[in-house]
Order: sequence, then C-alpha cells, then structure tokens
Amino acid sequence: MNANQKTIVRFAPSPTGLLHIGGARTALFNYIFAKQRGGKFILRIEDTDKERSEKKYEEDILEGLKWLGIVPDEVYRQSERTEIYKRHLNTLIKNSSAYVSLEPRKQNTTTQSPYGRHPSSTEEGMIEVVRFKNPNKRVAFSDMVRGEVSFNTTELKDFVIAKSVTEPLFHLAVVVDDFEMGITHIIRGEDHISNTPRQILIQEALGFSRPIYAHIPLILAQDRSKLSKRKHGESVSLAHYRALGYAPEAMNNFLALLGWHPSASDASEVLSFADLVAQFQLERVQKGGAVLDANKLNWLNKHYAKKKDMIDM
Repeated sequence: MNANQKTIVRFAPSPTGLLHIGGARTALFNYIFAKQRGGKFILRIEDTDKERSEKKYEEDILEGLKWLGIVPDEVYRQSERTEIYKRHLNTLIKNSSAYVSLEPRKQNTTTQSPYGRHPSSTEEGMIEVVRFKNPNKRVAFSDMVRGEVSFNTTELKDFVIAKSVTEPLFHLAVVVDDFEMGITHIIRGEDHISNTPRQILIQEALGFSRPIYAHIPLILAQDRSKLSKRKHGESVSLAHYRALGYAPEAMNNFLALLGWHPSASDASEVLSFADLVAQFQLERVQKGGAVLDANKLNWLNKHYAKKKDMIDM
C-alpha cells in the first residue's frame, strides 16, 4: 500500500438473514479503522443470491448499523453491478485464465453448493459454468492479525467463478468490487481465510493489486461453539439486543472487546467511541475465538444507563 494512499475499507454482508452480532463487530472494526486514518467506510450489500436475499434483511442491516452509529460513506448493491462483473469475467476468459465448461447437471438442483445454484441447462441434463484455470501454486499473504499465511492451491482444482457468462459468483464479484472500489484493507471474519487464496489467484489473473488482509476471530458461545441461529436462536442477531433495550454505546463497547483489549494491562474496559478510535489496534486482536459474555454486556449497559441518568438529572 502506498503511504499516501487513502485507507478504504468495506463491510459486505449478505441480506439473507438478520445482521449477526459477528457481522456487527466486523463493521465496527472496519469503521474504527477507517476513522483512525481519515479513510472511507463502504457498505456493500452482497445480494447476488436472488432466491435467499430479502429486502427486509437489507433494511435490518441498515437499521442496525445506524443504531450503532456506523454511517457508511458509500453504499453499493452487487445486484446493480452485473455489467461490471461481466466485463472482468470476459477478460479472464480471453486471457485463458478461465473457461466455459459444459457439465452434467446434479440430480438435486435446489441444493446450495459453495458456488451457488446451478443455471438453466443448455442441453438436456447439462449446464454451463465458468471455471477459473487454477495455476496450482502456493499462495502466501501477510495477515495483520495472523501473520504469514500460506496455502497450496492445488487442492482447489479449477473452481467455479460463474454460473454462466452473465452470472458471476461470490469470489469473482468480491475481487472485482474490492478493486473497483479501491479497497486497501479487508477486515473480515476468520471463516473467510479459506476464501482468500481463490481471491488472490483471481486478483493476479486480472492484474489487480492485493489489499491488506486482517482475519478476526469468530465469536463463540459460552460452550465455545460457533454462534449460530440454529443452535442459539435470536440471540445471535443484533436486532435481539436492540429489542431488549440495550444502549448502542454499551453494545459498541462490548463488541470492541470481543477479541481485542487495550494495550495497557490496567486499562478501563469502559470505552467510548472516541476512546476506541484512539486506542484500537488491529495488531492487538487475538487469534483465538472470542467468547460472548452476557454478564459483561449487562455490566456495561448498566454503566451507560447510569451515566445517561446523571446527564439527564
């Protein structure tokens, strides 16, 4: 990254469910990081999954960020950017980095795969997809949280990047958007680490510069299992805490402490947004999972409620 280059980050949720508190924390970390550097925070709604994306979930994302005080500098929707993806997809096909593949249709076409739903058949029982031609090499990158990370991409084989020449999928759309929007730093959950080598290969094939990565730890339940709606219900969503009447200041403070702590060992855990901007360091984010402690959230909420009562007196 050029020293004079403006910092630009993005939060890129899919509107397929209520905003997860892990997503809210990712947005917060990105927002703080941008504010520290006088940079730009972009909200990108990744709504290319037409069957699962719903307007009510997009509205929940927007309302949740607004409640936390996170104000995007720009907002984009992937569904409105199809022509941009098509242009770059054609570039990959023309430079032999990708190819159209006619393949047998799977028996159950309603089942989601890592590449999305399959397109309409071009022949009876056959479909066309676009596969990336894997150069089968080792990819390494420096992560601001995890240090040096290396992958052997051979096991990825020639992976699918589009359902057809007009329907790009996740990995291609993400790479194109990050380049077109000038993203300098990608701060996202550790569950995206496995996506990074695919995206780096696509970046290289398109001649794009590589952003700086930071993969933050997952938020875990008390039993150290991954927070999921299936297992933990509505408590995984930001809307749940909004509905219960928690103060947004308390939630911001709480989310920031999930996987990060101020550098001073005796530092207060009560941190205003200004404090977070002054003290937050990505390099101090822990590698291991962050356990959600409702007791700490309740303690912080009481503090901010008491502070508000004193101001209102």
